[in-house]
Amino acid sequence: MADAVQAVEDMKAKIQENWGWFLALGIALVIGGIILIAAPLATSIAVTILIAAVLFVGGLVQIYNSFKTQGTSSFLWNLITGIIAVIGGIVIYLNPLAGTFALTLVIAAIFVAQGVSQILLAYKLKPHEGWVWVLIAGIVSLAAGVMIWMDLPGSAAWALGLIAGISVLVNGWSYIAIALAARAAKG
Repeated sequence: MADAVQAVEDMKAKIQENWGWFLALGIALVIGGIILIAAPLATSIAVTILIAAVLFVGGLVQIYNSFKTQGTSSFLWNLITGIIAVIGGIVIYLNPLAGTFALTLVIAAIFVAQGVSQILLAYKLKPHEGWVWVLIAGIVSLAAGVMIWMDLPGSAAWALGLIAGISVLVNGWSYIAIALAARAAKG
């Protein structure tokens, strides 16, 4: 337990020493998030191409790894899933707009499923304080999923880019908050 406490103290000291770098990172991320939000189609296509590259490279590694397990029961499964990942990466790369559409559809489905599960969880938590926040989060997730779904195929032009931009923007604000708190604590 003492090691964990010391690790937290060491981290706090490092952040206080380097608060300016955390602030600069936060500002850069906020600016980047704003740019991503301002150009959602370009961001959506860029995210799609990145995912295509990850699928392709990951698939190649999985195929290679499958031959390392040749003779075991997992060989065929690893080989097939690796081949599917490589093919998927190539198909998405060759037609990023179709890939963006497919990924947007997946994101909408995830938001709907997450929203429904959070709403159900909120009702299970109902006697406990804070259950309303879980319910609100569920309603927001469900609404976002339905909005994206109902706007398909048009939402493919903005959904992934908007989500990526908001994520980067919020991460930037979190680094700014950490930096300013560290600066204030430093004195």
